[in-house]
Amino acid sequence: MALTAPAIEKLKPGPSRREVPDRDGLFLVVQPSGAKSWAYRYRSPADGKPRKLTIGPYPAYGLGDAREKAFEAMKSAQRGVDPVDEAKAIRARARDRSHLVKDLIDDYLVKYEGEHKTSSTAEVRRLLDKWVRPAIGEKRVQDVVRRDVLAILEAMVKAGAPISANRLLAILKPFFAWVRVHGDPLPALPTASVDKPTSEEGRDRDRVLTDDEIRWLWMATEPAGLFNAVVRLLLLTGQRRSEVGGLTDGELHLGVATNWSIPAGRTKNGRAHTVPLSPLAREVLATVPRIDGSGLLFTTDGRVPISGWSKGKAALDRRMLEVAQAEARERGIDPANIQLTDWRLHDLRRTAASGMARLGHPIHVVEAVLNHKSGVLSGVAAIYNRHDYLAEKQRALESWAGAVADIVRGEVRSNVVKLTGQGFGHGR
Repeated sequence: MALTAPAIEKLKPGPSRREVPDRDGLFLVVQPSGAKSWAYRYRSPADGKPRKLTIGPYPAYGLGDAREKAFEAMKSAQRGVDPVDEAKAIRARARDRSHLVKDLIDDYLVKYEGEHKTSSTAEVRRLLDKWVRPAIGEKRVQDVVRRDVLAILEAMVKAGAPISANRLLAILKPFFAWVRVHGDPLPALPTASVDKPTSEEGRDRDRVLTDDEIRWLWMATEPAGLFNAVVRLLLLTGQRRSEVGGLTDGELHLGVATNWSIPAGRTKNGRAHTVPLSPLAREVLATVPRIDGSGLLFTTDGRVPISGWSKGKAALDRRMLEVAQAEARERGIDPANIQLTDWRLHDLRRTAASGMARLGHPIHVVEAVLNHKSGVLSGVAAIYNRHDYLAEKQRALESWAGAVADIVRGEVRSNVVKLTGQGFGHGR
């Protein structure tokens, strides 16, 4: 008769080892010491001789687990694969510490950072370190399969980082292709047929923050702190998140020139860039707490730039909504009707550019502020025009900072074109 769980519990040890059969070749071994373990007998598909596969100890393997293992072994034998040989191969792979994903990531980053002298290298390293190493770093690369990649991307989406998940997929595709080209055993690309987890259609449309949203953002970042200061500088300078977040003392020239000089190695396009700092931007910088001995401004440990962008953005959204709802109550509007339209930190760059353009600054000056080399200054004009537009950039950024200050105070200057409508954001 087949075993049952209560029957297994009642089995008592005897003076010698004994085997208690279950079914289909599975049996329970009961030692004189009282220890119990599972094993499975079958005939070798190679020569038909009887063989025994040790499954594991009881109760670590319950009755259902043991039967499932025995069934898997039976199916392997039917396919012509000896279950004992298969188990030995699995154990050998587990002992093999070569071709680990974490080691290949290290090699790949050396190669990647040697070929890409831009700020994107830090983001590539950050995404691989944060999401890939913990998930599959200890796996041998030949054991990584498509579902491993899908699990990582799904975890990122659930954590509120859907666009970063798209970026990571764009990193993993060339990574695994590089692994295969360089001779590591990779029978199939685990990124094959994996699509972006999030659609970005329309995300780069023309999203700029409204006047109300700018005011709510400024009020929500009122307490002094690293993340709040970064957000305000993103809005005031129009520079990229990685550039602001990685700002160092050595890049600041706060004397007569009041400029921020970003070296070529920290810009996306690899070109050094000078950003004139408005008085308001300098006030924000003055609120940043410093760590002695660290050249980084925005850092929590003095060694690496600020991180936790998704968490900080989520907290900022909550504070903005609280500010908006408080304003609504003061105006006699039901706060439950107030909603915030989804936005990204990168939209602050677009908001600043749009604001400067609407203040009357020429597009080529706005592009100079953004460190773009496109649009009206391209081709032959770009080759012969070496003017850095420093004075023009300073005027544009200072007038934009003045417009932001007016928006926060609820004022509209006569020479400012209103950036958005007057709506309070009902149901947006």
